[in-house]
Amino acid sequence: MTAVTLKDVAIRAGVSIKTVSNVVRDVPRVSESTRERVLRAVRELGYRPNPSARRLRTGRSGLIALCVPDLATPYFAELAQHVRAEAAKLGLTVLIEETMGDATEELRLATGVGAALLDGVILSPLHVPLGELASASNEFPLVLLGERSYERDQVAADHVLIDNIEAAREATAHLAALGRTRIAAIGMQAHASATSRQRLEGFQRALHDAGLTYDPRLAPLVKRFDRRNGLMAMRTLTSLPPGDRPDAVFCFTDLLAVGAQRALYEAGMTIPEEVAVASIDGSEEALYSTPSLTSVIPDKAAIASLAVKCLAARIHSEEPLPFEVHLAPHRLVTRESTEGARQQVTP
Repeated sequence: MTAVTLKDVAIRAGVSIKTVSNVVRDVPRVSESTRERVLRAVRELGYRPNPSARRLRTGRSGLIALCVPDLATPYFAELAQHVRAEAAKLGLTVLIEETMGDATEELRLATGVGAALLDGVILSPLHVPLGELASASNEFPLVLLGERSYERDQVAADHVLIDNIEAAREATAHLAALGRTRIAAIGMQAHASATSRQRLEGFQRALHDAGLTYDPRLAPLVKRFDRRNGLMAMRTLTSLPPGDRPDAVFCFTDLLAVGAQRALYEAGMTIPEEVAVASIDGSEEALYSTPSLTSVIPDKAAIASLAVKCLAARIHSEEPLPFEVHLAPHRLVTRESTEGARQQVTP
């Protein structure tokens, strides 16, 4: 049986081959009525896109991968939505991979091993050593996300990130400006990731600026940046003698903060009257939690746009491009967990 082609679909739908291609690649600039007509023709004819044929024709498949530690984390789930939307504008299809922070998997994906159909990868690494990334081949298009402390020329990849130190400093400074003097930090790790190290540095800078002393007892260790670890860390803090307990806490992620709020509720402690809470991520979890969370919001749409455009430029360029570091904006949004007064949620 002869395979159905774009031309067959175009004839059935009464449109151009280019229009069919735009619909199949989910390019936005097609009217809804035309899109429905093309999709109906696709279904009726049983058309299936052939990435191998596209690769033979253009040298590219139009497929890229987004590799993140954990899609159960709201931040990465929301970021993935933005990446897919940005990629669709450029006619790219996104495959999503979870690395679970495994260094071997991160390196495999960063070098394109086992990904013959991929044109490039956007990777948020947690634990792959700098030396291994630096020694990897730079022939495979790669964009790094997140807080890895890579210098511009150390790793053959573009890098998109926010200023984590400043973000943590702003959140902690907000707590200090409320008059809180015993500010805890939840997010310290025994084998600290770059995220943990940088957010701790910002936290300590804000304490110093406010004339406060860092107390290691107010920085319990966590294994993961999730709700359970936030809960357990806050239980450790609430078990301290009354005079040593914190009157505010900066959590390195929204999920840690949600867990911490649960522990405060269990201990009968009010937020923010007794303990003010602030975090980083700006996820919907922060918006809809009770009380709503004061959080530093990275511009996830900007991060996605920068990452996809960097990768696309590298994929399509005939000449080697210089590797660049792009800083995406962030902003602190204050909510009930530090403001106190009830607020109406604005989705």
